[in-house]
Amino acid sequence: MYHPERDLVLFLLNHEYFNRYIDFIDLKHLKEVYKELGYLYQTLQEMHEKTSGKNFSLQELQAYFWSKYPDVDKGNYNSLFEDLSKVEISDDVAESILEDIRTRGLALQLSEQAYKVSSGLADSSSLYEIFSKLEGEVDHTLRLEPVSINLEFLLEQTIQKPGLRWRLQCLNKSLGSLRVGDFGFIFARPETGKTTFLASEISNFLTQTTRPIVWFANEEEGNKVMLRVIQAFFGITVDGLLSNIRKYKSAFEEHTAKRLYMFNDASLSKREVESVIKDLNPELVVYDQLDKVKGFQNDREDLRLGSIYQWAREGAKGKHSAIGVSQSDATGEGVRWLTMDNVANAKTAKQAEADFIMGIGRTHDDAAEFVRYFNISKNKLMGDPDSDPNLRHGRFETLIEPHIARYRDVINYD
Repeated sequence: MYHPERDLVLFLLNHEYFNRYIDFIDLKHLKEVYKELGYLYQTLQEMHEKTSGKNFSLQELQAYFWSKYPDVDKGNYNSLFEDLSKVEISDDVAESILEDIRTRGLALQLSEQAYKVSSGLADSSSLYEIFSKLEGEVDHTLRLEPVSINLEFLLEQTIQKPGLRWRLQCLNKSLGSLRVGDFGFIFARPETGKTTFLASEISNFLTQTTRPIVWFANEEEGNKVMLRVIQAFFGITVDGLLSNIRKYKSAFEEHTAKRLYMFNDASLSKREVESVIKDLNPELVVYDQLDKVKGFQNDREDLRLGSIYQWAREGAKGKHSAIGVSQSDATGEGVRWLTMDNVANAKTAKQAEADFIMGIGRTHDDAAEFVRYFNISKNKLMGDPDSDPNLRHGRFETLIEPHIARYRDVINYD
């Protein structure tokens, strides 16, 4: 008889997943129906309890088990370990199984507690606590608060109080500050300068933040991207950095207080992102590339991608601002002014979730090699006192300076 808990041993070697799901696995019942697996889970639980935040390998679990139970029948357990060594289980499948186990466990708790409440043995408030977990760990003890009608407060929070200001003045005139809850994305064809744009702007945001900036780099190699950020921060070439490494290292750390956290993983998952954000409480989150975040399923690719963008938007609400990066499809090749119709693998699902969308275009004209064309095709941001309403959906020519990882304005907007 197949027991899904067997394959989940591999998933629960991770301490975060173990802590989240172990309470919903009935170890007593597991020992009754599959004794060997029950004792393996007991060993895994002991390992996690004795360490703080450590992830284990299957080999470490096996070694610890033999040291704990040297006299058991090795035949059955060798067979179990051999089967586990051959298992391949994706994060998505494992999480789906665990969520099903978790839901069934909470439903059982809810029914048992409901019986106690109906018998006068428990207070009804205990039902809300279990139900909140069943609904996705929403805290139903919190009460909704109405939005303020204080005009002074509203103007201060949405317009007068600046958020993160852009290095490029054309974007300050068009988009204005990035504030908590704002989410948008940039898109362009490959080799256009998306990472350079991010390096140029994020290095400028670093001088304004009090909380961390988290950058998920799941496309380009992380060390290269971080070097580009440091170049952009100083506006200096690589040779310039090499001329005095100690000086620039010290200055970057001093001025940024190590507020930039970059995570480089080509198989970045939704769960990992949520864990990092929860731990670091960032002021800004950068997803490069947002389309590649794993953990979302849908029969239609555009709807699957739309769910990723909805998740990023909802995650930002009330907590941080967020910038995603996407690709233009082939219709954007050699085009100056990219529109929402040029966004790759999308109909309207991705575009609908964004507060702002900016396409970065370029041509194949040799004379315009370093010219980049910004088109603000969507803008629901509030702007700043110095923003220009006439430029809300503006088109701007800019210059890319790849040797120092920066962009600069063509026009002086001061």
